[in-house]
Amino acid sequence: MGGSHSREELISDSDEEEYEEEEEENYQDSKDDTPERSSSGRRPKTPSSLDEVAAKLEALKLKYPTSNTPNPSLKNAVKLYLHIGGNTPKAKWVTSEKLTSYAFIKTAKIDGQDGAEDGEESENEEESGDVWWVMKVGNKIRVKVGVEMQLKSFGDQRRVDFVAKGVWAMKFFSDEEYKSFVRKFNDCSFENTYKMESNDANKVKVYGKDFIGWANPEAADDSIWEDAEDAFSKSPRSATPVRANQDLREEFEEAANGGIQSLALGALDNSFLVGDSGIQVVKNFTHGIQGKGVYVNFDNGNQRSGLNSVHSTPRKALLMRAETNMLLMSPKTEGKPHTTGLHQLDIETGKIVTEWKFGKDGTEITMRDIANDSKGAQLDPSGATFLGLDDNRLCRWDMRDRNGIVQNLATSTPVLNWTQGHQFSRGTNFQCFATTGDGSIVVGSLDGKIRLYSITSMRQAKTAFPGLGSPITHVDVTFDGKWILGTTDTYLILICTLFTDKDGKTKTGFNGRMGHRVAAPRLLKLTPVDSHLAGVNNKFRNAQFSWVTENGKQERHLVATVGKFSVIWNFQQVKNGSHECYHNQEGLKSCYCYKIVLKDDSIVDSRFMHDKFAVSDSPEAPLVIATPLKVSSFSISSRR
Repeated sequence: MGGSHSREELISDSDEEEYEEEEEENYQDSKDDTPERSSSGRRPKTPSSLDEVAAKLEALKLKYPTSNTPNPSLKNAVKLYLHIGGNTPKAKWVTSEKLTSYAFIKTAKIDGQDGAEDGEESENEEESGDVWWVMKVGNKIRVKVGVEMQLKSFGDQRRVDFVAKGVWAMKFFSDEEYKSFVRKFNDCSFENTYKMESNDANKVKVYGKDFIGWANPEAADDSIWEDAEDAFSKSPRSATPVRANQDLREEFEEAANGGIQSLALGALDNSFLVGDSGIQVVKNFTHGIQGKGVYVNFDNGNQRSGLNSVHSTPRKALLMRAETNMLLMSPKTEGKPHTTGLHQLDIETGKIVTEWKFGKDGTEITMRDIANDSKGAQLDPSGATFLGLDDNRLCRWDMRDRNGIVQNLATSTPVLNWTQGHQFSRGTNFQCFATTGDGSIVVGSLDGKIRLYSITSMRQAKTAFPGLGSPITHVDVTFDGKWILGTTDTYLILICTLFTDKDGKTKTGFNGRMGHRVAAPRLLKLTPVDSHLAGVNNKFRNAQFSWVTENGKQERHLVATVGKFSVIWNFQQVKNGSHECYHNQEGLKSCYCYKIVLKDDSIVDSRFMHDKFAVSDSPEAPLVIATPLKVSSFSISSRR
């Protein structure tokens, strides 16, 4: 188990001095090798001496810098550093280039070489096909500008860190040069994302006039975040706040029977590990989950109970009817989530009781995801409905017929009843969804938009938050509907849905149109070092809040998976506008303070157990982390 702080210390203010000193030592070595140095060991300060030294060292491409006076002829001058050593005790920053320069280049050759001089070849380059803004630093770095760079800025140090086949840092020689770089980087990123010039008119086109604070966070109304902090301190169990000295402790580790594909956590006695060939039943405890030795095979000999007709291993498991039944959803085509039906498992008997088909107006249709009617719906013993989502469909399915009578399960292909919903015209590209405690629905889309639907209508979204350019791959919402957590490949986005209507009443975006008083979102990111360690192909997945199903209680943590990392944020800390992460930041506020649990294998899922399993000496229920072959439980406790 580790935290971001351990690796962030390498680039703190104190260590900044250390690698500044290391740099000065390197400069001294260069001077010692120079015969023209003065007898006192100090460099002559006359211009002629500087020119003479530069001429003799030209073959080595060395410039003669000082901390505040770069070569005046070098445009966009920076110092370049490289992070080495990963997360080992020997990790450190080393000087890569004592003096170099950067340039933003518009080109179709992202990884290629253009052969022209830095900053000259390209800003006016016109080519056929797609062209992109690329950042080039000396001869060592050439990278497409975008969120994949994981750029992190340090305004107080006039410095930016980023990922480009390694982890790099650039220091600027003045505040003006630093601010100029940040502005240009943001403009290039906007243009690469939306294929239009970064200006006020185009930002209104992208975000809408009501959400212009997303493009210009400094002008956004953040008072609602402060109100949220006050509300949090008044919520139940606030007498046991999350403290900085609280840590994660592993309680249980259990070997799984076969490869785990997904977790189905229960709020009652049991939870379930869905694997390649069946479901392992585990027991819920106040310090995590442990195996009971019960295993349900998908093919148990009954002619109608096996999953022989399933196209692949179930990827989605949904508990229903007081957690006595489970719906299993298997993709029709490997690599794609869509399916034309699902299986209903009776957990008490261990049998598949029926195979349901999705149909509307006599035509078979597909679904890409299913969800409970509300946050606590799986605890309802009489539940017979659930929600479905496809690329352009949002609906509610009923396992009863139109007259409310349970269908005859002897029917060869019983069809679910479409009771409510809407089939949208092409273009919504829905990807994921989740429900609040009262059944309101939040939907994430391929274009990054997040739509809010009330409990009364699935046809028209009450609120549609604009995208930031990255697809929403997973979405979650708090029980009270006040907070939304969206997952993208490279960052998480936290949105507050609260607003004050014209009558002065506080509402959520599920119940009314938010108008122009919309707070800017906050982003949750990995540091460039951690992002690089996670691996270039590892992306954020399945970010979610801790789990409560009771009015008045507040979720206290957020958790997401990245490769072998399970990453945990303190929810209250993220909402705190005075938190140290937000100091000296440009643009949307980004939180980098988190804890990491590192596993030996890629993590399938990370989830907090139900709030009822939190014990008196812990502010949170246990965290369950599943890899294909093991499941571990961690408790949050105070270190003594």
